Amino acid sequence: MMNMEFERKLTIPKETKEMYPVTPEMAEIVAQRAREIEDIFTGKDNRLLLIIGPCSADNPDAVIDYITRLRKVAEQVKDEIFIIPRIYTGKPRTTGAGYKGLMHQPDPHGKPDMFKGIIATRELHMRALKETGFSCADEMLYPENHRYLDDLLAYVAVGARSVENQQHRLVSSGIPVPVGMKNPTAGDFSVMMNAITAAQQGHTFIYRGWEVHSKGNPFAHAILRGYMNRHGQSLPNYHYEDLARLADLYAKGNFLNPAAIIDCNHANSGKNPLEQPRICKEVLGMRRYNNEIKKLVKGFMIESYIEDGAQKIDGGCYGKSITDPCLGWEKSERLILEIAEIL
Repeated sequence: MMNMEFERKLTIPKETKEMYPVTPEMAEIVAQRAREIEDIFTGKDNRLLLIIGPCSADNPDAVIDYITRLRKVAEQVKDEIFIIPRIYTGKPRTTGAGYKGLMHQPDPHGKPDMFKGIIATRELHMRALKETGFSCADEMLYPENHRYLDDLLAYVAVGARSVENQQHRLVSSGIPVPVGMKNPTAGDFSVMMNAITAAQQGHTFIYRGWEVHSKGNPFAHAILRGYMNRHGQSLPNYHYEDLARLADLYAKGNFLNPAAIIDCNHANSGKNPLEQPRICKEVLGMRRYNNEIKKLVKGFMIESYIEDGAQKIDGGCYGKSITDPCLGWEKSERLILEIAEIL
């Protein structure tokens, strides 16, 4: 007998989508934004991607408040920057302990409820689309959950702890939008490049009880997020030599649409979110200096929320992260405008 208690059968994605359907108007927004993002990855569009938002989407009202603010500044910089808000509804935990995101706990103070979490996750992404016109990014923490959101997303990330997992790589090969593969926590580029190779090819595999055939994702790409050394110290990998090395690895392989997104937080900043503006500006300087790096670096990932920093779950401060510390709104808005000016 398995050491598990099977509580209930959850709705399948098809049923959930029928309960919370995307309108034709919403579908067109998703499709149009997908075309624009593809053009950035292929080089037809020279705008910079900015994937920006809270570490975790813990409070739907605060997240929508944040994204509504983001919409206003996005209009000011639309000729230079294409903004994709982060709505991260599953939160990886290094030890398995702690808040695991909206999908697990729609109420961070309550007990886990996966059915309510599935609904809350879909509703939040739909609210962002309807109220702000943004299709957003989410992390594919659990590949089997992706289908609950696949008609809403603009961008998918595979985290540093998931990038070596076979199921993440295979499912990524069947996703129709760009999938960013983070370097693993130990920093080995070959793990990340193998994940990109796998995701760009077609495969036959088991997914949600079906035998499926994927066609390959030509927009699978690298996300550099820094790494931890054997002493547990955070080290960056956004410097010139790192980007030149990544460009060389792409050139030696048979890759489609070579690209990199620089994650300005996590180990690159030592989890100090106030370092993110400096990191952005350093990389923008490298892009101006070297045309190959300019072609390679398609954008940045920024952890940003309404208030600076982080708090405990019971902290009670509206718009302040309950997971990793974030850059507050005023500093984030200023950073977006400065990036646009530099470009």
